[in-house]
Amino acid sequence: MNFMSGFLKGLAMGAGAIAPGVSGGALAVIFGLYDKITYFIANFTKNFKENVIYFMPVGIGGAAGVLIFSRIIEYLFKFHEVEVKYAFIGLIFGTIPSVINEANKKGYKRKYLIAFVIALSMTLIAAYFENKSVVFMNDGGRSVINLIIYGVIIGFGTIIPGVSASVILMYMGAYEIVISAISNLQIVYIIYIGIGFVISVLLFAKLICILFEKAYGFTYYTILGLVLGSVVSIFPGAQFTVDYLLNFIILAACWFLSYSLSKISIDKR
Repeated sequence: MNFMSGFLKGLAMGAGAIAPGVSGGALAVIFGLYDKITYFIANFTKNFKENVIYFMPVGIGGAAGVLIFSRIIEYLFKFHEVEVKYAFIGLIFGTIPSVINEANKKGYKRKYLIAFVIALSMTLIAAYFENKSVVFMNDGGRSVINLIIYGVIIGFGTIIPGVSASVILMYMGAYEIVISAISNLQIVYIIYIGIGFVISVLLFAKLICILFEKAYGFTYYTILGLVLGSVVSIFPGAQFTVDYLLNFIILAACWFLSYSLSKISIDKR
C-alpha cells in the first residue's frame, strides 16, 4: 500500500467515522484494512516498527478526515444529505467483491451464511428502529464522564462494522457536542473523548482479534452482514427525477472509484 492510497483510505474512514449513519469500521472492511488494523491494535508491540510505517498514511489520513470533514460533513448532511449517502453507498458496493474475497481467504463453508443472515437481519432491524426514532437533540452533557463515554461509543463504532457511532450519539443528544469540539479544536473536550476512544478500541480490538484467530470465516461473514446491512440503513430512497439521476451518477462514480482501489489492493497482495 503506497502513501497516497493509505492516506485516501484513512481520509474516507475518518470522514465516515463522524458521518451520521455511516460506520468507520465498515469502511475499514471495504478497504481491506479491518483485520490488519484490529490485529495491530490487539498486538501492539509485535512488529511495531513495520506496522507503524504501514499504517502511518492511514492514521494521518484518518486524523485529517476527522478534522477537515467535521465541519464539511456537518454542512453536507444538513444541505446535501441524500447525495452524500449515495456517495457512501457507491463506495461500499464497489468493494463488496474484495470483501467477499477476503472472507473466503481461508476457505468457504455453507454454514458461514448463518452468521451472515443473522448479522444482516440484526442490522436491518436496528435500521428500522433508527428510522422511526432518530432525532437531533441538544441535551447531551459535557461532564468528564460523559465525554469519555462519547469517546467509548466512537471507538465502538470504529471497531464494530455496521455500527454508526454518530447515530448513537444522536440518541444521546451528544452528536453536536462532539462535532463542535472537534471542528473548533476544543482541546480539553477532545482529550477526554480521546481517552474513551482509546479504551474502547483497545478492548474491542482484542476481542475481534481473538475471533479472527478462532473463527475467521464466521467472524468475517458476520462482518459482511453488518456491512451490507449498513447500506440499507443509510439508503435515502429513490425517485425517478432528474435530481435522483444525478445521485445515481454519483453512486456509479464512487462505485467505480472504490472498485478500482480495492482491485489494486487485491492485486498487490
